[in-house]
Amino acid sequence: MIALLQRVSKAEVVVDAVTVGAIGHGLLVFLGVEACDTPVEADRLLDRLLNYRVFADADGKMNLSLGEVRGGLLLVPQFTLAADTHKGLRPSFSSAAAPAQGMSLFTHVVAQARRVYPQVEQGVFGADMKVTLTNDGPVTFWLQVGGGA
Repeated sequence: MIALLQRVSKAEVVVDAVTVGAIGHGLLVFLGVEACDTPVEADRLLDRLLNYRVFADADGKMNLSLGEVRGGLLLVPQFTLAADTHKGLRPSFSSAAAPAQGMSLFTHVVAQARRVYPQVEQGVFGADMKVTLTNDGPVTFWLQVGGGA
């Protein structure tokens, strides 16, 4: 399972001109599901997201997690993260999860996140989403568990 996380000052997801998820200071996380992923990988990735230290402490070092700064978490499904781009001029999605599996694992991550963290927003699986953000730093990381990790 793949997460592209960005530390943001604010982020918003709009579907059909309606805001479906928005946060202030926190993490915007694009999630990609690979065919080999299971709830085990999803849970490990969520644990890493919630505890990854990408926020500055009093000394200006990246030493604080999302919970320690009480930031928002915006989870957005993005199957294109599972693309194979190693050759050619067109991405291959052969390693990406089928839509039903992708939706199931994305829904699992959102449900688990809401169970353990108070500020969770989400995008809409399979929708044409418009995502806006103000990247703070910029700070962007690629996290991967299972699959090609």
